[in-house]
Amino acid sequence: MIHPTAVVEEGCEIGEGSRIWHFSHLMTGSRIGRECHIGQNVFIASGVVVGNRVKIQNNVSLYTGVIIEDEVFLGPSCVFTNVRNPRSAINRKHQYQATLVKQGATIGANATIICGNEIGVYAFIGAGAVVTHRVPDYALMVGCPARQIGWVSAFGHRLQFDGQGQAICPESGERYRLINGKVEKIS
Repeated sequence: MIHPTAVVEEGCEIGEGSRIWHFSHLMTGSRIGRECHIGQNVFIASGVVVGNRVKIQNNVSLYTGVIIEDEVFLGPSCVFTNVRNPRSAINRKHQYQATLVKQGATIGANATIICGNEIGVYAFIGAGAVVTHRVPDYALMVGCPARQIGWVSAFGHRLQFDGQGQAICPESGERYRLINGKVEKIS
């Protein structure tokens, strides 16, 4: 489904079951996976890759160099940069830096992701946070600049680790372990 007010340039790939809403603009060379939801007034530049089952809320801009893996949630008006020191009078297109948002991560409303960083699997970036460095898998990040205040499960619940470094998600019952500053799901 593509809303009549959306601009989808020729050469843009859109997977089956994806929905593109009012006033969005997808440029030639962008790739959108299956079953994605792209909200109102979203801009997706050439070269951007969006995985499957991604939800992009209203007013999000994804610039060249951004890669979004499967099942990521991008909250309203979150921002991605692609140059660290932009200037109007200086062309820095050759200096774009890649940003990777890994599977299942959440970027909260009005958060800013500075280019050249990786957001880990199922990481949770709080609303309004400004990410200036790599974010570990399952990390809970808040503030400006963003700092880690804990860990979350794949279901987005804060994890409480016991003395043996183990935690259980209260919704899914999945078990996690914390070892040497890294969280992993126990299969």
